[in-house]
Amino acid sequence: MNRKFQVKAVPSSWLEHSGRRLDCGPYMSGAVEAKELLKRHENEALKNLTAGHNGGIFNGPRFPRVYVDDPTNGVPFLSSTDILDADLSNVSLLSKKQVEGNPALSLDEGWTLITCSGTIGRMAYARSDMKGMAGSQHFMRVAPDISRITSGYLYAYLSSRFGVPLVVSGTYGAIIQHIEPHHIADLPVPRLGVVEDQAHDLIQCAADLRVAAAELLKEAGQMLNDQFGFPEKLALSHRVFSCSTAPSTLVLNRMEATFHDAVAQESDRLIADVPRKDEFSTLGVVTGETGRLKQVFVDEEYGAPFLTSGEIFRQRYEPMRFLSNRLLPSESEWAIQEGDLLLARSGQVGGIIGRGVWADRRFIGGCVSVDVLRLGAQNSQILPGYLYAYMFLTDVGYRQLIRTAAGSSIPHLSALDVSCLLIPRCDSALEAEINVLVWNAGDKRAEAQEKEDQARSLVERTIESGGC
Repeated sequence: MNRKFQVKAVPSSWLEHSGRRLDCGPYMSGAVEAKELLKRHENEALKNLTAGHNGGIFNGPRFPRVYVDDPTNGVPFLSSTDILDADLSNVSLLSKKQVEGNPALSLDEGWTLITCSGTIGRMAYARSDMKGMAGSQHFMRVAPDISRITSGYLYAYLSSRFGVPLVVSGTYGAIIQHIEPHHIADLPVPRLGVVEDQAHDLIQCAADLRVAAAELLKEAGQMLNDQFGFPEKLALSHRVFSCSTAPSTLVLNRMEATFHDAVAQESDRLIADVPRKDEFSTLGVVTGETGRLKQVFVDEEYGAPFLTSGEIFRQRYEPMRFLSNRLLPSESEWAIQEGDLLLARSGQVGGIIGRGVWADRRFIGGCVSVDVLRLGAQNSQILPGYLYAYMFLTDVGYRQLIRTAAGSSIPHLSALDVSCLLIPRCDSALEAEINVLVWNAGDKRAEAQEKEDQARSLVERTIESGGC
């Protein structure tokens, strides 16, 4: 439901059909209009189209969590925010014993995942790379009975502008809103004949493209690690007790323990062993900082898309706010270009700070908050895809970045510290190959969103027309 002030006349018949419910949510969100429009179609209750644990519509269990650091002893554990992200390689690991002892924690491919507390109704389609991962109690699982309905169509419908209002209409709670499985069990699902298969194919194609993109990025990072003999993972210093010494000349510049700890020094040693390396500041990479602009948000047609450091990591590019064009400086100072590297420069160590996103064609013309650093290497002496692979796809690159974070409450990375990084260089042919992998991954992510949008539009048009 839009947060703007709205006035709407509600027919008394709507009140009768909604059990005389008097809160404004269902009427202002479009849920009632959706139900009226769905009467043109043959519908089935959602609970009759699902199968599995608790009838196929359920939350994750509540339990005391035991996290681990070693991937051999853990299972990736997804929160209600993680399911919306494009990259799942850095999520927390839950004890494998806990997951084995509670099968209801595990996710399966083709499920529709719906956030059910806080911000209600955000959805994700469970891809093949999410199969076997564990999930929190803060999102619902809708497991389709594939003998009765295709998984892709069910997701396309539930995430459409008809499905979402119906899902969130059952929301309750004044401070932290919630929704429970029984609130959506009787939700009507229209049967649209051949359109269901078409929508499913598009959604599944989108999911496969996202998995392929993740594999390309993993391959790019592994190629770089293999070339320089870097380990896949270094320990996070804030979780490991260590004792180390540092030359007094270095301590004069930085005095934080995390800058000089054993893990940071190990990353220095690995970089020192690389035969050829360049300082970041000598490569001609353009460093863009939005600065603290006056933020006046307007309707989409009058503004530029605005993204926070959390939103850049989502698998779907969906700006919710738009900065007034009249108050923005020259485009060269803020507009994202395809191939830019977006670096999250603030947050808690171990979280998004120091992580990066490749700006594919969806990001063109967007504006990021002051908490994101834009790095433009398109016209520099280094290929942008190769630079992205080192900085964001290798743990050595991440460690070099994160060790410079300053600040006790909310750590922060500065552009000056980034400019002092040493970038390992290798054969130009290998750098070009890695660059192509990163660009291809970006293209696949953009295409995945286009396929998903096509599926949703197809479902919405068919429901509106009353046809099959």
